[in-house]
Amino acid sequence: MPRAPGATVWLTGLPSAGKMTLARALAERLQGAGRPVEILDGDEIRRFLSAGLGFTRADRDTNVQRIGFVAEKLASHGVTALVPVIAPYADSREAVRDRHRATGTGYLEIHVATPVQVCARRDVKGLYAKQAAGELTGLTGVDDPYEPPTDPDLRIAAHEQSVDESAAALQALLSEKGYL
Repeated sequence: MPRAPGATVWLTGLPSAGKMTLARALAERLQGAGRPVEILDGDEIRRFLSAGLGFTRADRDTNVQRIGFVAEKLASHGVTALVPVIAPYADSREAVRDRHRATGTGYLEIHVATPVQVCARRDVKGLYAKQAAGELTGLTGVDDPYEPPTDPDLRIAAHEQSVDESAAALQALLSEKGYL
């Protein structure tokens, strides 16, 4: 039986929206089903592949393009590449999608649509608290732009359903699109 093709699953959303939590839950499900999967953690990518980049629009775009390139390479070899990365600018995400289209590689954009108030309460990394205390500027969705997808492949209201329900919806989408 032929193996299903790989794909990039880009999970975009505000800081503390639940992108990584959802990626881990989906990865566990996919690995359990025997699918090759890799999570491209945005913090790890910044540390190793994008070291030296700041948070200007140009640097953020460069970071997104680098992550998109790696994800496309993985996906082209049959891996489901899960990318829980903010990617705040729509044109940067669209450029990644276009590269996938040009190479015939699957790409799904998932908006983890958690409101900023919920994200600030979660504050997984303490970023919202630092921003509120004046110790941090340029926090995406607060004092730096975040352009939510207008037409994502799936919008998940992660604050309104369980992690398992969200992962199940994502797995169903992958199956529907022929990536499982």
